[in-house]
Amino acid sequence: MDVISHADFTRLHPTGEHPEQQARIAVLQREFEWREAPASATRADLERCHSPRLVDLVERIDRPTLITADTIASETTYEAALLSAGAAIEATRSGGFALARPPGHHATRTEAMGFCFFDNAAIAARWAQAELEVERVAIVDWDVHHGNGTEDIVLDDPSLFFASVHQWPFYPGTGGPGEQYDNVVNVPLPAGSTDEDYIRIFDEVVEPAVAGFGPDLLVVSAGFDAHEDDPLASMLVTRAGFRELSRRSAALAPRVAAVLEGGYNLETLPSLVGAALEGFSS
Repeated sequence: MDVISHADFTRLHPTGEHPEQQARIAVLQREFEWREAPASATRADLERCHSPRLVDLVERIDRPTLITADTIASETTYEAALLSAGAAIEATRSGGFALARPPGHHATRTEAMGFCFFDNAAIAARWAQAELEVERVAIVDWDVHHGNGTEDIVLDDPSLFFASVHQWPFYPGTGGPGEQYDNVVNVPLPAGSTDEDYIRIFDEVVEPAVAGFGPDLLVVSAGFDAHEDDPLASMLVTRAGFRELSRRSAALAPRVAAVLEGGYNLETLPSLVGAALEGFSS
């Protein structure tokens, strides 16, 4: 699988010792061969998913500030977010894995939150529909947190489908067992869930739901914070588990791309991304 990144992810959008920091991409770029995303997303790309007001808000940030209690921004955040969405678009075009930051799956149509400003996976999905003439796109999210932003963007769009497997109850407080919609399947799992729990839920819920939708393209929101050693969550997924989740995801559509979301242990993250690349390519 093609790996897409950009040298500027380690320079732009500095966040200090925040969990979502520049070092996340630096350790991955040292580990893997990657090629540079050729272009940033455009404002038109963003506005397929986000309100002009949100785009304006992020674009106008000219000093360090807190968008929410956990979401740091500064004068280079807009540039970084455009580049991150552009990497997701390129990964979708080429069938690759975008190692990019900031992540995106908590950004709703109108709000930035949860370390996220614009929803990279959703932007890439709608770009593919507009530019590649792909009709039906599914997004599968196995980040440990519910992809509330992606759900908000795709909800009630019959050409898009979203499945999220996540720890619950947990941040951001959405995606509970009663939150099921025509084109959205939420799979909340308790803290302490293992590889076996994730694979079982893929067998029983995710794979049948995606197969029933019949996507032309699958975009994976690939978060690694469900790992047993991640500092921000309480799941017990292993390297082998992420390899298997990736392998199963790759079998769900004729075209597959992936976008990095969470994963905050700098020592384990490269190995986990490597396992996912193995799974996607198997």
